[in-house]
Amino acid sequence: MADGLIALDVAWRHDFDAEPVRLVSVLDRDRYEIRKIEFFRDGRIGFADKTKSAFGTQPGLLPVPTLAEVNADPEFEAREITMKAFEALWSSRVP
Repeated sequence: MADGLIALDVAWRHDFDAEPVRLVSVLDRDRYEIRKIEFFRDGRIGFADKTKSAFGTQPGLLPVPTLAEVNADPEFEAREITMKAFEALWSSRVP
């Protein structure tokens, strides 16, 4: 955790065409999203940070629950990833 930051990669299993199927976020020490990438079934990629966003993606308004809490819901499969892995995704997907 660099500077208290945590990166999460969450698969979301659902049948909603308008919702993302994968959410990758950086959380601050209070578990609020500060950067986020959303992957949609149709190939769109949304993103958001403090200055820009695409496809309606916005950081959440509430703190993200713990991994155990997220994974307790069978629709979700969450795991922590390295900041390096997040940065690689961000730099390759966000203009």
